[in-house]
Amino acid sequence: MQPGDRVRVERGDVTNEGVLLPSTTREHLVVKLEGGYNVGVDREAADVEVLESGARDVDDGGDAAGEASEITFDDDLPTVALISTGGTIASTVDYRTGAVTARFDAEDVLRAVPDLAGRANYRGRVVANILSENMEPGIWRDLAEAVREEVEAGADGVVVMHGTDTMQYSASALAFSLDVPVPVVFTGSQRSADRPSSDNVMNAVCAVEAAKADHAETLVCMHASPSDDACALHRGTRVRKNHTSRRDAFETVGAEPLGLVDYETATEAGADGDVAAAAITWNREPAPRGDEEGEGEGAGPAIAADLESDVELVKFTPGMDPAAWDYLEGKAGVVIEGTGLGHVHTDLIPRVESLVEDGTVVAMTSQCLEGRVCDRVYDTGRDLLDAGVVEAGDTLPGTAKVKLMWALANVDDPEAAMRRDLAGELTEESRPWR
Repeated sequence: MQPGDRVRVERGDVTNEGVLLPSTTREHLVVKLEGGYNVGVDREAADVEVLESGARDVDDGGDAAGEASEITFDDDLPTVALISTGGTIASTVDYRTGAVTARFDAEDVLRAVPDLAGRANYRGRVVANILSENMEPGIWRDLAEAVREEVEAGADGVVVMHGTDTMQYSASALAFSLDVPVPVVFTGSQRSADRPSSDNVMNAVCAVEAAKADHAETLVCMHASPSDDACALHRGTRVRKNHTSRRDAFETVGAEPLGLVDYETATEAGADGDVAAAAITWNREPAPRGDEEGEGEGAGPAIAADLESDVELVKFTPGMDPAAWDYLEGKAGVVIEGTGLGHVHTDLIPRVESLVEDGTVVAMTSQCLEGRVCDRVYDTGRDLLDAGVVEAGDTLPGTAKVKLMWALANVDDPEAAMRRDLAGELTEESRPWR
């Protein structure tokens, strides 16, 4: 009897069937039931029968949960690169601690989601194997380089498996760092694969369909509602995780998602390109495949992945001690999450002015979820502008931090860059005709 075996466990009047999982003790068995839940059983009190061995060959073509799916090459299918960074979508239960831990590589994800078979040819690589709270700018650079290499090697689209907690930051980083002629689609799951309510299969399937589609956006693909009906396609620089645990935790701030993937249609599509295209409804026109100069599909990727890591995002709150900002001295850049139109307490303005005089780029965003900063309405705002603050419009605070990190490392005038739209992160200010 080995982990992976299908077993029948009888305890008195109770009979359970399921897959035997690893156990942390010799005295107990752990069995995954058909409904997705696990049950612990005292070995001495149970009669166990092995119904089927869990050992399967990689090319066996098994399609049940936990079994390997056959991955074949088909000249008629597009190629999608699966890049894993870890996170819940590529996680399993650590039976030592009982917690969820990132441990799957990209091939494991394919085996865990057999529904991906037949939709594309896949190449898999692992850039990191971490939970997303451990994401760092250095990994963003490695991730951007991995995407560039996959596109140069002929990938028609890229899916990045990523933890949800910091996905919006990583998607922003790649949106600024890369100019590629194919889709780059981030996806993850709010609930791990061992839970019956897991969203990993649907999100992965919809992400692959989005990576095959006719666009060249950097997107986040996650559940559009609590139901298993559709996934939303959010532009990577305009998305925010707005709930800790709901499957539809992600929202496009200030607008509808860029598009929707109908899961039922996507499931029926398989390798049928016409049906797959019908699965996606665009609310707005996405950037087309090909580069900005219009050279069309096949234009080579460009990368500018340098990042200035000495940038901080700080939140102003009423009553905060001005000394809390002492550590900002000497920083290359600071993004302030101010109140309303972009304000802080008057007593903090001299500190902002001192930072600017010392060469720190200070950008202002708002704690409000929608709307743009405007520091020309009230005296405090005008004083902040006089102190040298750069208005970041309606750029989301987290996106603004990543943008400033990128701008400081890649452009001659980062202040000007913070005022203009680079990757769909900023709604250009409307101006009346003169």
